[in-house]
Amino acid sequence: MSRLEAVIGLEVHVQLATRSKMFCGDSAEFGAEPNSNVCPVCLGLPGALPVVNGTAIELAVRAALGLGCTVHPTSVFARKNYFYPDLPKGYQISQFDKPLATDGSLEVEADGVTHRVRIRRVHVEEDAGKSLHDRFDGATAVDLNRAGVPLIEIVSEPDLRSPADARAYLTRLKQVLQYLEISDCDMEKGSLRVDANVSVRRAGEKKLGTKTEVKNMNSFSNVERALTYEIERQMAVVTSGSAVRHETLLWDAGRGEARAMRSKEESHDYRYFPEPDLPPLVLEPAAIDGIREALPELPDARERRFRDAYGLPAYDAGVLTATRDTADYFEAVAAAAADAKAASNWIMTEVMAWSNQTQQPISAIPVMPERLAELIKLTSGDTISSSIARKVFGRMVETGKGAQQIVDDEGLAQVSDTGQLDQWVDAVIAEHPDEAKRFAEGEVKLQGFFMGQIMKRSGGKADPKRVSQILQARLG
Repeated sequence: MSRLEAVIGLEVHVQLATRSKMFCGDSAEFGAEPNSNVCPVCLGLPGALPVVNGTAIELAVRAALGLGCTVHPTSVFARKNYFYPDLPKGYQISQFDKPLATDGSLEVEADGVTHRVRIRRVHVEEDAGKSLHDRFDGATAVDLNRAGVPLIEIVSEPDLRSPADARAYLTRLKQVLQYLEISDCDMEKGSLRVDANVSVRRAGEKKLGTKTEVKNMNSFSNVERALTYEIERQMAVVTSGSAVRHETLLWDAGRGEARAMRSKEESHDYRYFPEPDLPPLVLEPAAIDGIREALPELPDARERRFRDAYGLPAYDAGVLTATRDTADYFEAVAAAAADAKAASNWIMTEVMAWSNQTQQPISAIPVMPERLAELIKLTSGDTISSSIARKVFGRMVETGKGAQQIVDDEGLAQVSDTGQLDQWVDAVIAEHPDEAKRFAEGEVKLQGFFMGQIMKRSGGKADPKRVSQILQARLG
């Protein structure tokens, strides 16, 4: 029997970073009191007419262009008809056969292999409300604040072959969208949601197998877990000689399994037809070109530039361009310090440690780029040692003061005075005569021991270069 392979396509819904909803002026704010951000338009009351949010369209075009899509001058809104308690109009305004954009792609690296994932379409739609099953015993509550919130749906071609591929694609997609400032992509708030279409087939076949759609995955790790589960399940079904059923599954993260929700709908089940209350969306080519010209440098290009322009290793460049905040902070520090590698080292250690500990973005750190650059210059100029520099950095975070001010106020400048260094070296040698004898007899690894003891005695202020020279003169 030939080997089975998985075929995965992803549908990603992204909430656009607008203040108001897609077709009305209600707030799109997350976390408001239930059913407080609603009006006749998003509730679908008789006589209420939708009006397109221009900012949402601009963001959608920016996303499509950033993903390499062709943006169509004319697209059409359509009604997607289905019944659900959190869909007050009985239909969702979306786009169907004439979407905003098509034919994009994203370069993705997984397991050391880079490949291109095609993007079939990007279309604009409104969100539904939210059903809440944990507020009241034996009852389901409905919050319609999300009804009408602007979304784009990004549909990939079935080019992914493993859960790791899917996670890598989602990670890169989120990175690009955040660089473009399309959305905060916060999965906990529902700003980014993922549905996966999964099938299996014999390796080498071109025809797709029967697919299932997996929903309710609230993190990238859960996407990976759910796909692993569903692929293994389908392979077991096919291997046993049975047929996979075409259905929608809900992922249960607690139990680590997917359960059937309903038979899978096809497009004809939704009875799409053009939205009669909205004319075709017409975009001027000059407007599309203007948005394209204003696109920021995207992660792939910025990573290459960091390697080429700053001479950074590929690893450093990848870490520093992971978020736009981090890349911006690095460039500001590198420019002010005139030392890109030192800036990279400080950001990848102390700055990122602060970010991880506080769970805040690097843009929120109280150490401004020019002040970190000042600290780098004090260290490279031997005004302070590297160990003292880390202490100064901590004090900068705590106080907001500059590095030089902290060094002056707290007497942290590096000591290079030969008389003082001689005293510290002699005292440490006297305290450790056996180690001193072994060092003098050629046990060179004890150099590190003596350096550590002298730095400890000096409170980290001894000039390590001068200390090393004195030690060699005494015991070398």
